[in-house]
Order: sequence, then C-alpha cells, then structure tokens
Amino acid sequence: MNRSTLYWLLQVLGWGSFAFVNVFFASLSEGISFLQTWSFVVLSAYYLLSTHVFRLVIKSFGWLRLPIYRLLLQVIFSLGVLAVSNVLAQVLISLLFGTFNPGSDFRALVISVNLFVSFLYYGFWVLLYFVFHFLDNYNTTLRYEAKINEIRLNHLKSQLNPHFIFNALNSVRALVDEDPGKAKTAITRISNMLRFSLMLDKKQVIDFADELATVKDYLGLESIRFEERLHVEYHIEEGAYAFKIPPMMLQTIVENAIKHGISNLVRGGVIEIKCREGLQEELYIQVKNSGQYTPWPITKMKEEEGGHGLYNTQQRLTLLYGDQASFRIFNSGSDFVITEIKIPKQRLTLD
Repeated sequence: MNRSTLYWLLQVLGWGSFAFVNVFFASLSEGISFLQTWSFVVLSAYYLLSTHVFRLVIKSFGWLRLPIYRLLLQVIFSLGVLAVSNVLAQVLISLLFGTFNPGSDFRALVISVNLFVSFLYYGFWVLLYFVFHFLDNYNTTLRYEAKINEIRLNHLKSQLNPHFIFNALNSVRALVDEDPGKAKTAITRISNMLRFSLMLDKKQVIDFADELATVKDYLGLESIRFEERLHVEYHIEEGAYAFKIPPMMLQTIVENAIKHGISNLVRGGVIEIKCREGLQEELYIQVKNSGQYTPWPITKMKEEEGGHGLYNTQQRLTLLYGDQASFRIFNSGSDFVITEIKIPKQRLTLD
C-alpha cells in the first residue's frame, strides 16, 4: 500500500468514526432525526476536507523544513483559523438541515465550547500527522543508510574486482617502457579511484565536480585498455558544477555503458557525457554510448548487476528525491543508447 492510499484510508476511517460516535451518543441522549444524522456526516466531511487542505498547505509551503519555533507558531495560528472556520461551518450546516436554534446556538458559552472542541480535534489530527511524518522520515533515513552501505560495498567490490585491476595493471605495464609519463598518469588515476572509494562516507550527495573527476579517471584508464576503440566526449555546462549528486551515480551509468555497450563492439564506440542546468534549477545528465539496450526484468537486473547498476540507480533516486527526479534509458536509432537523469537542486526528501 502506497503512502497516498494509506493517507486517504486513515482519513476516511478516522473522520467516519467521528461521525459514527457522534450519531451513536446523540441517539442515546435524545431522539435523533434523519436530518440530524446527516448533519453529523456532513460535519465529518468538512473535517476531512479542511484537514486535507491544511495538509496541502503544509506540503506546498515546506512547513516541515521550518525551524521548530516558527513551525509551532504557524501551526497554532492555523489551528485557531481552522477552529473558527469549523464553528462557522457548523452554523451553516445547522441552517441547511433545519436544526439551527439561535437562542441556544448563539450563546457565548456554546460558541466557546465549540471553538475549544474544534481546536482539540484539529490539534489531535496535526499531532498524528506530524508523528506519522517524522516516523516515516526516520524509517526512510534508515532505508537510505542501509542502501548507501550496500552501494559502498558493491562499489569497492567493483573497483577492487580482480579483472578490473588485472586489466588496469596490464595496461600500465605495457606503458612503463613505451611511455613512462603515461604510465605514471595511469597509476595516479588508479590511486585516485581507490582513494575515493575508501574515503567515501555516508553522504547523501557529493559535489558534482568530485563525481566527474572520478568518472574521468575511470574513463582515462579504460582509454588505455581500449585505445582507439574508445572515444570520449564531455559537454559540461558551468551551471552543472553548482549541483550536488548522489555519489557514484554518474560513474555507475558510465560503467554500464562500457560493460554492456563499448566492450561488446569489435570497433568500439563513443561515450558522450552531457550535463546542463534546466530552467527550474534542475540538473540534466545525459550519457550517450554506442550499442543497443535490451530491457531486462527487475529480478534479472538485480541478479546480473548485484544491486550496483540501473536498478540501484533508480532506487537511490526514488529514496532521495521521490517523484522530483527522473531516470530513463532508451535506444537512439540502431547505434546508440541514451541514459537520462534529472535531479532537483537541494530538494532531498530526507531533509
């Protein structure tokens, strides 16, 4: 059950129970007419509608990211506004169903009690809403930490993979006599990548420049192995450097392009990396590589890539950004595969 379905289920059950309890106790104390029964139902519907509008206000204006003192002030003020609107709604509902009694309903004591009770009902709803949100947020944080630990281990395994190290060292060995300068550069690249892997902590995001530097080291090593079979192009706009991205995300996409694209082609191919800032402060990343993409079932993708490929990338984006980020991979004609990612700027769901 997703969060939206659970929310509406709890809303309907909660305010539906409120209507049932009111009708039940009213029928015990005095005879209750059909119109009075419906007045309680309509009042419950108003509670449901008004709390839902309040929830939209909380989410739209980012109240959950406010300092605690400011959040308390705004919530208390809003509860007062909701209580007043509820009392006015009760008067209108009474007029609509013909149960309004000016002599008793307009007494100061009755109005004060109704205001206080409405304030309590809304206050209880707000308490439950914030408790649920913070518990859910805490659970999401735990899930993210578990995921990032898994990613770190898989990344280390990928970087320390004997086949990868074997190829890299063989490439360096061939250069020692032929081109000592290039051999030193290759060793530096290997050192940079291993240091990046070993020093990476549990950060949700890192500077785009740091991620790009690791990708360049990786592609530099692969260029030694593939020689003229690998051609790399970078098109990075200046605005991209202002962003932070999940660690190892871009490198995962590039590794996938090498493993499933370039390495399967006799003549090799091209990897083109484009990064730009969108009109609404989002980062667009596009990796284009030679080859063809064949979609796999998620279960097979997990088994094949060990949780360190496309499936993992999608899961991390969902955990971090919710529906504000997007990921897609598709074929461009018969010769190229394009992977596109959109990331919002500093709008993590775990904030």
